[in-house]
Amino acid sequence: MAHKAGFVNIIGYPNVGKSTLMNALVGEKLSIITSKAQTTRHRIMGIVNGEDFQIIYSDTPGIVRTPSYKMHEYMNKFIETALIDADIMLLMTEPGIQFQEIEIIEKLKSANIPVIVLINKIDLSNQQDVVEQIKYWTEVIPKAEVIPIAALESFNITKVFDLIIAGLPESPPYYDKDEFTTRSIRFFVAEIIREKILLNYRKEVPYSVEVAVDSYKEEEKLVRIAATIFVSRESQKAIILGHQGRSIKKTATQARIDIEDFIGSKVFLETTVKVKKDWRDNENMLKHFGYDN
Repeated sequence: MAHKAGFVNIIGYPNVGKSTLMNALVGEKLSIITSKAQTTRHRIMGIVNGEDFQIIYSDTPGIVRTPSYKMHEYMNKFIETALIDADIMLLMTEPGIQFQEIEIIEKLKSANIPVIVLINKIDLSNQQDVVEQIKYWTEVIPKAEVIPIAALESFNITKVFDLIIAGLPESPPYYDKDEFTTRSIRFFVAEIIREKILLNYRKEVPYSVEVAVDSYKEEEKLVRIAATIFVSRESQKAIILGHQGRSIKKTATQARIDIEDFIGSKVFLETTVKVKKDWRDNENMLKHFGYDN
């Protein structure tokens, strides 16, 4: 049997479940999942290997309708790239959402690749809304496969996987068969820390935060990690630290436990909080955080 391989790119609005789907398909927790919007800021690839196939899934940031910062513009560029280099496109939505990006729909309609529209969270919707969504997308993109799913419950995920396998082009593998992502360990360490900040802090604070891993040193029985948490204002730094440093200690402890689970080793995690005003509009800072990758 000929070997198949290809890039399967997932796009959609924030909070429709793209990261949940990605993690379900890959079987590894690669993308941040929280109830807050815009949790995924980068394009994250997860690789699934079989004897005669290799699927490279790509989770993209949620489409930002009205970019407020240069960071949002970079996030939207990841989506533009995903539309160009895909072998199969997954457009994810949910009942009740009006998809307004006509340009994206037109690109999907004219694309010479398989397009799969996934209507997520059907377990939280009434049947009539789901039926209307299926009818709408069948008419809007006639060539697309339209599948109702519940990513969190893994409902219909096998059907999605089977369609992907069927649509993959014949190709040798793009990556070594033992790889499961194109991102570095440092990237995921920073994402784990940022996830804990998203979970532990409210209002605008999590959206004003970025994390950089300054050092990652593997010792005989321990991995020593130093990370810097960047915020936009002094007031945010005070909130991140908390009274007598209690908040940052709690966040760092939660992150350390998850990092240990992810890398399979004991971890000593040191965190520092720094103010970098307007980093979301600073080209050099955005490049430093990998937004041009």
